Amino acid sequence: MLVEVCCNSLESALNAQAAGADRIELCSELGIGGITPSYGLLQLVLEKLTIPVHVLLRPRSGHFTYSDTEFDVLLQDLEVCKQLGVAGIVAGVLRADGTLDSARTQKLVANAKPLHFTFHRAFDWIPNKKEAIKELEAMGVDTVLTSGGEASAEMGLEVLKLLKQDLTVLELMPGAGIGKTNAHIFKNAGFNALHFSGTDFTNALAEYPPLSFTSEKHLQEHQVAVTKHAIVRQIVEIVK
Repeated sequence: MLVEVCCNSLESALNAQAAGADRIELCSELGIGGITPSYGLLQLVLEKLTIPVHVLLRPRSGHFTYSDTEFDVLLQDLEVCKQLGVAGIVAGVLRADGTLDSARTQKLVANAKPLHFTFHRAFDWIPNKKEAIKELEAMGVDTVLTSGGEASAEMGLEVLKLLKQDLTVLELMPGAGIGKTNAHIFKNAGFNALHFSGTDFTNALAEYPPLSFTSEKHLQEHQVAVTKHAIVRQIVEIVK
């Protein structure tokens, strides 16, 4: 069974490799579902690791319906990843109604070739998953990472089994909430790949910081925070 570990740092990546992972998905900020890692992190991970490195391409947190500028950034990050020599790309694009954005996904798949392409857990928001996964298989997507539309892959196991039945080439990879107590369930169910982070906390401070920089107003999954021209202009006029 292929073991893919979702890693958020160089230390995490080295630990995953040493522990026997077959490949990693590199990202940053697991607490918001992951975003594209920095250039420096990616470069160092590629230098230090010998197992395949797949890279999450997600320009921001929140939903998966991207503006033209956000999609341009996504495409540019993809080109950087290809130039650096990653083994695979992990991405996902949806329309505003939660359906698969076929045109943009097809463009990503085409631009990523010959790299391995994984459509990530944006898939779990798609209403008609059975139709969407067949479409992804037809356009050349190699892997779909999914929890079956549930909060954890164990909760979505029956959906995962149903989705897997009709696939011929595409690999369905369960992910979300997988650990040492339930990993065997997916092996016994006949899945050939598994995705988890295996994280625990470290580097703890003796006391909580005096001020939190976590901003709840920016953590919205149904909308995106963007710097507005009018707001900036008003403040510029006040101070200039």
